[in-house]
Amino acid sequence: MTIATWMEQAEALQEQVVAWRRHFHRFPEVSFQEVETSAFIEQQLSSFGNLELSRPTPTSVMARLIGTRPGQTLALRADIDALPIQEENEFEFVSQHPGISHACGHDSHAAMLLGAAKILSSRKDEIAGEVRFIFQHAEEQVPGGAQQLVEAGVLEGVDAIYGLHLVSWIPTGQIGVIDGPAMAGNDAFEITVRGRGGHAAYPHQAVDVISVSAQLITNLQHIVARRLDPLDHAVLSLTQIHGGTSYNSFPEELKIHGTFRAFDQEVRNFMPGMIRQIIEGVGKAHGAVCTLDYQYGYFPLINDKKLVDLVRGVARNFFGEQRVQEMKPVLGAEDFSAYQQHVPGAFIYIGSSNEAKESHYPHHTPRFNVDEDGMDTGLKLLLLMVDKWQQL
Repeated sequence: MTIATWMEQAEALQEQVVAWRRHFHRFPEVSFQEVETSAFIEQQLSSFGNLELSRPTPTSVMARLIGTRPGQTLALRADIDALPIQEENEFEFVSQHPGISHACGHDSHAAMLLGAAKILSSRKDEIAGEVRFIFQHAEEQVPGGAQQLVEAGVLEGVDAIYGLHLVSWIPTGQIGVIDGPAMAGNDAFEITVRGRGGHAAYPHQAVDVISVSAQLITNLQHIVARRLDPLDHAVLSLTQIHGGTSYNSFPEELKIHGTFRAFDQEVRNFMPGMIRQIIEGVGKAHGAVCTLDYQYGYFPLINDKKLVDLVRGVARNFFGEQRVQEMKPVLGAEDFSAYQQHVPGAFIYIGSSNEAKESHYPHHTPRFNVDEDGMDTGLKLLLLMVDKWQQL
């Protein structure tokens, strides 16, 4: 059987996949600067044979495996960028780039997709249609690499797309699936509060932007609590406040930064006007001028049910019912959603949490790490999905 052979090759390739992941981990590069990472990926893909390679953007790579029989085109995507976080792990393949680390698992995603490309490229005669491997830059930084790749044409002729993500919130080897809304759209905003500076001893001569900002912070929390339908899952978080240089002076200006996240695009569209209404009203009441800079981030990530059902089926059949978990939506964001605006797509979680291996720390933190055993599950699932796709 074809799939049995593919699984045997996946077993034999485990050490190589781990080696690739550790190489990426040693030499991380942040969004839009993945120069050496993409060059290494292209070099590896070139050595496999049977792949048509291209560079849709300067730091991304695409490989096309065109089969010997007619069929549909399935795209598989891995993100390859790292984060501006100083790593605090102590293993021998720790980041060699100060202040940069793979603190979200993209090193493992790239390694798994390389593994799938190596195995499938050696089985070209068994492929119907096309498998397209997308090694995407800049997932971590808006506007995101996915949108750039869409504009560069990587989805032309694609019928469906999958992405995998190793996560530290489910146990190693578990496969997390979810239909419909899975991750939120993520927007960022900056509020500028302008008043009149003055001496702290004479507050009546100033317009105190700090007091005004305190009122703003309180009132903004009422948007989600009282202006949105409780069934519209959303969160508004204020994350930064900057202003003032002296303990005895009122500053002229203060800035507040925050993020809004929701699954419903109509709710996202409602938010800038609501924030602006509140800050302008509060500012006017206290003699201050408040302005808003609102920036839309990634689209909500909405999984296609048919594609998720395909994963459920092959995962349960191969790994067992107990290895498949039904997940709840999360208010994190992912630019994989840009692909889903154009073709059906599904984003699948692979468990990587193992306290004994210290891979249970949260994403985007200095101690984050993956349990490399999770990559074996991810690689095999990629192959199972391609095999099933051939049968549709």
